[in-house]
Amino acid sequence: MIKRYLVLFPLLFLFARTNAGTGEPVKELIQQMAADVEDLHKVYIFRYSPEYFGRMRTYYQQTLTSLKAIPFASLPVTEQVDYLLLKRKVGQELQQIDDNETLYKLLTPAVIPFAQPLMTMQVKRRRGDNPDVPKIAADLAIVQQQIITAQAALKKQSRLTPAQAREAADMVSDLRNGLKNVYTFYYGYEPAFTKQIKQPYQQTDSLLGQYARFLGQELADKSDKSLDASGIKGTPIGREALISQLQYEMIPYTPEELVEMANKEFAWCDAEMLKASAALGFGKDWKKAMEKVKENHVAPGRQPEMIHRLADEAIKFVEDSNLVTVPALAKEAWRMFMLSKEQQRFAPFFLGGESILVAYPTDDMDEATRAMSLRSNNYAFSHATVFHELIPGHNLQGFMNKRNKPYRRMFSTPFSVEGWALYWEMLLWNKNFHSTPEQKVGALFWRMHRCARIIFSLNYHLGKWTPQQCIDFLVDRVGHERFSASSEVRRSFEGNYGPLYQIAYMMGGLQLRALHHELIDSGKMGEKQFHDAFLQENAIPIEMFRAIITNQSLTPEFKTQWRFADQLLQQ
Repeated sequence: MIKRYLVLFPLLFLFARTNAGTGEPVKELIQQMAADVEDLHKVYIFRYSPEYFGRMRTYYQQTLTSLKAIPFASLPVTEQVDYLLLKRKVGQELQQIDDNETLYKLLTPAVIPFAQPLMTMQVKRRRGDNPDVPKIAADLAIVQQQIITAQAALKKQSRLTPAQAREAADMVSDLRNGLKNVYTFYYGYEPAFTKQIKQPYQQTDSLLGQYARFLGQELADKSDKSLDASGIKGTPIGREALISQLQYEMIPYTPEELVEMANKEFAWCDAEMLKASAALGFGKDWKKAMEKVKENHVAPGRQPEMIHRLADEAIKFVEDSNLVTVPALAKEAWRMFMLSKEQQRFAPFFLGGESILVAYPTDDMDEATRAMSLRSNNYAFSHATVFHELIPGHNLQGFMNKRNKPYRRMFSTPFSVEGWALYWEMLLWNKNFHSTPEQKVGALFWRMHRCARIIFSLNYHLGKWTPQQCIDFLVDRVGHERFSASSEVRRSFEGNYGPLYQIAYMMGGLQLRALHHELIDSGKMGEKQFHDAFLQENAIPIEMFRAIITNQSLTPEFKTQWRFADQLLQQ
């Protein structure tokens, strides 16, 4: 279920602030929105409810009115970008409300007929109304019967899609949490409620839990044709939804064009991998070369010290090469943690950002899994990804985002976040950071992996591949251990990632590479100047960074138009 976190602000207060001579009216509007969101969502806890739809729709429409009152043409380009990003965000939120309201109206008559009484209890509770105990008891009895009736009807016949069944399960879970909120507020404090509602509440809570599991597991899984032997559950969204999300992310290509680009990048990787394989003495048998590379790993327990050494090596390289400013505090403040066995089911390598999270064998793994964890986190693979997670990658970007235009965080996109880190994989390859054949195999594994992510994730969401086919593709085409391939696919489709997340690495990297060619290769900017400028604008869509840095002429009706990778389609 997609949940949105934007908020209402008093319009009169807004106009007073924007007319007070701050000189940055769009920034003020964004900051006010961000400041209000947490408080408002503590009040309106049912994201699927008539109350929420009506209130938030009014809010967003008022926000657009306020935004349009700001004279766009008089703004500098960087503030015009803020204007366009806010307009884009509000438009998406209004569309999401419309979509969610349509789904709510579809599901509530037969699937969740008991929603309104439970919502009403919460609405009364949030201001501390004295509870009408006999009515609450009567309503809970009706809700219990409605749950039983609805579940029996769906067992007999259901026309819900797997996605709709899972959305319904999430709605029921939200209602269950709302009821718990009511119960824990009054129980033990209001005598009549305490005496009469305990048993009805426990019975209703149990039925709500059972019904949510029925919808999300039994009903959805039985009708989900995308499920296979992998056991990985996801929700393919289809071509139309992919195109809509690509437009929002300012990626003016079709899914099919993106797959074509990924295959052409893959071809470059294949050619370079054969060179590295030959240098290692394995000729054209690159899989044997990769097997040899995987054997070079440190012993259990020794991975953290190697990660520390590789982190220092990458920092020294980018500083010695004068590629980007690395603040002393950024080098001081990064930290390291280890991933548990369960976490490695979703993240078999590294995770990074403020800290680097390291995958390596744990004592509760079986021997086969321990061996795969060792092989998947060998020296060469690690050499090519520690800097992606730390400096100059995610850690440095996050450090700078906190300190430069932090009000833009609501516009953060994986095409900027993951694209920045992937861009450094490309750039450091060109700078010969990977100087040995073994290191090149490790770097190429990750480049191939990024290409494969585009191919398998888009084919899955287009309804062409199953999760098992995605796993097999990663094993056969990239050289993954089967454990790490399964973890990667599970992360892609069961983790908290959007459908475009996995394509964002390579596509964001290609955007920055194209901009590097436009500005640096042409002599208009130096590399360090370019990289520092990017970090100072926060993680906004890269096309918007391009507009700022090239002082592009913009209009309030701006649409994405930068076909940054057309040369790949022309090859």
